[in-house]
Parts: sequence; C-alpha cells; structure tokens
Amino acid sequence: MEYLDFELPIKELNEQLEKCTVIGKESDVDVTETCKQIEKKLIATKKDIYKNLTPWQRVLLSRHPNRPYTLDYIKAICGETFLELHGDRGVKDDKAMIGGLGKIGDQSFMFVGQQKGYNTKTRQYRNFGMANPEGYRKALRLMKSAEKFRIPVVTFIDTPGAYPGLEAEERGQGEAIARNIFEMSKLKVPIIVVIVGEGASGGALGIGVGDKILMLENTWYSVISPESCSSILWKSWEFKEQAAEALKLTATDMKKNKLIDAIVKEPLGGAHTDRETTFKTVSKEILKAYEELKNLSPKDLVEKRMNKYFEMGPYKS
Repeated sequence: MEYLDFELPIKELNEQLEKCTVIGKESDVDVTETCKQIEKKLIATKKDIYKNLTPWQRVLLSRHPNRPYTLDYIKAICGETFLELHGDRGVKDDKAMIGGLGKIGDQSFMFVGQQKGYNTKTRQYRNFGMANPEGYRKALRLMKSAEKFRIPVVTFIDTPGAYPGLEAEERGQGEAIARNIFEMSKLKVPIIVVIVGEGASGGALGIGVGDKILMLENTWYSVISPESCSSILWKSWEFKEQAAEALKLTATDMKKNKLIDAIVKEPLGGAHTDRETTFKTVSKEILKAYEELKNLSPKDLVEKRMNKYFEMGPYKS
C-alpha cells in the first residue's frame, strides 16, 4: 500500500495495528483492547483527514498509483461482455485511447476512455494517458458507430491532457479535438461522461461532451493543471497548491458552478481503497443516468444537450 504525504498519520496507525495484531498472535498477552483503541483512532484519523482535503490533496489522490483506470472500470462493470475495438482507419491504433462494446446487465453501451499505465513499461505503451489525434478520431469513429446502431455512449475521462508533441500537432491535434466536441454535441444517442481521475484541458474535453457529466469525489476537471497554471502565473511550480485552490477544479466546485450533474461518492480514502465498491457505485450511477435519458427522442436529446452547454457561463452584456 502506497501512502501520500498527508496520509502518513494513517500509515503510522496501520503499522501500529499490524504490530499489535502480531504480538497478540505470537504471545500470550491479551492485546484485544489495545487493538480496538488503535482501530478507533485509525477510523477517526481517516475521517478527519479525508473530510478536510484541500484541492491540491484531491489532485494528488486522483493521481494515486493504485487508483483504478478506465480498463479496470470497464472490465469490472462489463465482465467478459466487453469487446475492445481498435484503430482510427487512418493512421494507427492509439493505445492511450481505448474503446469498445460492453454490457451492464442487459443494456449495451459503447465505452470510450483514456487509459494510463501501471508501471514504467505500460505507461510508455499508453503514452501516460495522453492521446494523439488518431486516438480522438478512433473515439469519434466508435461513437458514430454507436449512433448508427442506437447504442448509448459512456466515456471515462482520465488524462493529464492531449499529447502535445510535434507529430501530434502535425497530424491535427486541435482539429481532432474540436471535431469531437462538435460531433458529440449533436450525436443522436445518450452520452454519459464519467471523470474517474484527471480531467485536464482539451484532452478531456475531446471525449467530455455529454448529457450527464458524473465526477468521482476525488478527481479534478480544469482547463489547465495546477502545476502548469503555477508555472505561467508565478513562473514556478512552487505555487501549485494556490493554483489548485484558485482554479476551482474539484467536484464540489464544478457542481456548484453547474458544470457537472452529479458527484459520485468514493469509499473513505479514495477509489483505490475499495475498488469493488467503487465499481458497483459507478455502474449504478451510469444506469441511473441512462434511465433518465433513454426515453428522449433523438431530437429532444440533442436539443437538451445543446441547451445544457449554452447555459454554462452566463454573463450580462
């Protein structure tokens, strides 16, 4: 189990509890009461820490190395029904963007999302979850296929941004993202967006236009990362915590500003501490969102989606 800096008090108490348990097993000393006191203190410490997280600490939790990624959610939710589809029919198959058909219960969905890696080798293979233009074009191809066969779309967002390399720009990174935003705004099937980790910049928006936007409790969604914002405004990464506060990027801030529809509660300590519960909760929320959308006609669906985005960021002339 890996711990973040602000989780060190929890680490210490867990170690104390483990030692206390070992002593009880390996000796005749009754340590039951001591273990109970440590457990009680551990629960209280967890509640105190996780109920008072700063925006920066939530950013760190969204990047936790043990946090589940897009494929973890899809495989847990769909089981063996998931069929991954590949390629943009133009350049290649972008491993940072995955997608395919799967079922939740008896309902079919087209799943699309960014995928990160678990170690150095897989992170390079997945390009750290940063998709190239062909990744966004693959995503669009799958969504248009879903539209053709009247299958609802679910997207999982978890990216530090679209890949900013020279070759990506040469192949039309900006155009690919803009095209996705345009096409998703008028897609004639329900679109449910779930932010499961980092939601940064146009890389997130490229698959982020939907009828229902769900955001896990310890995730963030913003035009720029706190580090990049800090480097631009203060010419240093040292002010990333202040930047995270100013950007209003947490799920609570996004809900308050009416930019998302619902916050999906995570287990105490984050999604990685109880994956099974997290997967069940996300699956339930997806089905709940679909129930609200499934009876809308294509015309009403698109009109309602367009109005949803037109109403964001109101201003007075």
